[in-house]
Amino acid sequence: MLHKIMEKYGLGLAALAEKWFPDALVFAFLGVLATFLLGICVGETPAKLAFEGGKSFWSLIPFTMQMAMVIIGGYIVADAPLVHKLIVKLASLPRTPRGAIAFTAFFSIFSSLLSWGFSLIFSGLLVRELARRVKGMDYRAAGAAAYLGLGSVWALGLSSSAALLMATKSAIPPKLYEISGVIPLSATLFLWQSIFLLLALASVAIATAYFSAPEAEHAVTAAALDVAPDTDRKKEALEPRTRPGEWLEYSPLLNIAIGILLAAYLVMAFKNSPNGALAALDLNTYNLMFLTAGIFLHASPRRFMRAAAKAIPAAGGVLVQFPFYAVIFGMITGTAIAPFLADLFVRVSTHNTYPLLAALYSSTLGVFIPSGGSKWIVEAPYVLQAAAVHQVNMGWIVQIYNTAEALPNLVNPFWMLPLLAILGVKARDIVGYSFLQLLTNAPVVFGLCWFLARTIPYVPAVH
Repeated sequence: MLHKIMEKYGLGLAALAEKWFPDALVFAFLGVLATFLLGICVGETPAKLAFEGGKSFWSLIPFTMQMAMVIIGGYIVADAPLVHKLIVKLASLPRTPRGAIAFTAFFSIFSSLLSWGFSLIFSGLLVRELARRVKGMDYRAAGAAAYLGLGSVWALGLSSSAALLMATKSAIPPKLYEISGVIPLSATLFLWQSIFLLLALASVAIATAYFSAPEAEHAVTAAALDVAPDTDRKKEALEPRTRPGEWLEYSPLLNIAIGILLAAYLVMAFKNSPNGALAALDLNTYNLMFLTAGIFLHASPRRFMRAAAKAIPAAGGVLVQFPFYAVIFGMITGTAIAPFLADLFVRVSTHNTYPLLAALYSSTLGVFIPSGGSKWIVEAPYVLQAAAVHQVNMGWIVQIYNTAEALPNLVNPFWMLPLLAILGVKARDIVGYSFLQLLTNAPVVFGLCWFLARTIPYVPAVH
């Protein structure tokens, strides 16, 4: 009975999304205009909004490159012959369309705790292989399931930008450090409340994916969406070597040498990190880890570059659209919008309502600044200041942020871009099912963020 109800709502939302949901670039443009209008409403001048937005257009270039390398590095690893064999093996396990979708959701969620980038790429390639093997699997629902790591628990794991930053004294901006001090991972990621929240949210998300999956007669398959199945890897042999000068391109010697060099650096980086090994797990380290793994996993420079060439189209949307999200970022942080929100935030909250309001605020702002790390830098000063005023545990506020800011990812196509490129679909094709996830996940996030805050005592900042 439950699966019939969930299937009905899933199909209905999917149909609405396919009809009304815009392309990801349109969503970014609408976000710029919405932020501009909000600035006008709070009394900012159009000239100031335009100037601050335009000035910030290139401000996320380093972050854009990091995000592009997350996609490229994850794709290179996932495209390696050994990893592809693992994907094929995993894809052979589910026997039914509903089981395949729930399996994808499970893998996407728990692999995102290690690395959201790998989760996104690997899960997308897994869906492509499942579409070839499992007849009657709804490609839209499977794509939404592959996206669940980014839309639910990724920031509760080891790639949490906010938690890692707050645990590293040298990384905390001085003004923020005055408010918060150092918040160790034991007060954020490794709280029992955080683990409980993670398991509860994962259970709800996987159950939603399972029960909302359409029966075969209602499914829209990859073929129906005109998506070609993955090709047989046995037919993808490299072209034969024809020139003596090409021998290094086909030899494993350079891959082994460069891989050993980079691996040695990574070992030293973790070993010599002044704030512990976990503090070395920043975005650059993650990217280098995956590129190093890709160098080892591909047998030669030619194979490595072929995988990279296949990965680059998946990063195209990020390269084009990130600058427009930087415009939104600039208009919020460089004008009267940020202080208006901060003042409103403190005035309307109390000790009991603050955790819920913090969750609502973080999820709402995530629509306009869909970036966990940079958004935390924007929010943290006044969010943690209000926590200190209202005597709410600041470590839990970090976790509230980590959980709530993932919710808008379910409907914001910003982080969908690499997955969409791998699946060969548009955002409108999968957002109906991800919106259903938003409807079921949001009450869990808001309810538990508020309730569990009552079980954690306030601890003053530790400097």
